[in-house]
Amino acid sequence: MSGLRVKGIRLIADGNALLGPTVTGRLLDRFVECEPSKHAAAIGTLTGRENDVLRLLAGGLSNKELAERLALSEATIKSHVSNVLRKLGVRAGVQAVISAYDAGLVQPQPMRHRAAHLAEEANSKE
Repeated sequence: MSGLRVKGIRLIADGNALLGPTVTGRLLDRFVECEPSKHAAAIGTLTGRENDVLRLLAGGLSNKELAERLALSEATIKSHVSNVLRKLGVRAGVQAVISAYDAGLVQPQPMRHRAAHLAEEANSKE
């Protein structure tokens, strides 16, 4: 089995969604049409913990990584993610992340910062 397939299977097993470029493009097109104020209002209904989960989700963390970072069980994380999705009126984590960006809850990080974070994470696993 190719490395790419194995990586995809691992992503899905960790609770992430694997979307092709066409689907992602359609999703982005749909959310561009939404009013940012709608996203901001919906994000305002999140609890502090749900807000934390959404911010970390937007940072690319898996459910397992969220659980480790917040010292919670994966089941609790899944419950928080479900609550976030329901409150934001979306069906997938990627949609929630788009809402977070649209509402200004999170900002894109410079590539240099992301590279440093990934290097730090890789070193911690050794």
